[in-house]
Amino acid sequence: MADDIDIDHLTIAELEALNHRIVERLKFLDAVQAHREMMALNIGAKVSFESRRDGRQLGTVVKFNRKTVSVVTDDGRRWNVAPQLLSAVNDANPQSSYIDAGESDPG
Repeated sequence: MADDIDIDHLTIAELEALNHRIVERLKFLDAVQAHREMMALNIGAKVSFESRRDGRQLGTVVKFNRKTVSVVTDDGRRWNVAPQLLSAVNDANPQSSYIDAGESDPG
């Protein structure tokens, strides 16, 4: 398909205008995809994502932004994360404790 488009005859101004249109179209398509991915989430949903510096983070969706999702992690930090980098967490309380009926609570 791309081979069918002949740009060899275009002037610099026409190529710059075409480039601008292509960039705007790519931004639009990216925003549509981000919106679709955000719609798969809900405020209050438990999610995880990978931080280059801090490793795997667990948190809660608190807000939808134009291109990102605001997440508050379990340690109280707020992150703006691209929705495609978020994974739903099924076990919302992985640190739940089990106390045997015969044992007393040490706390």
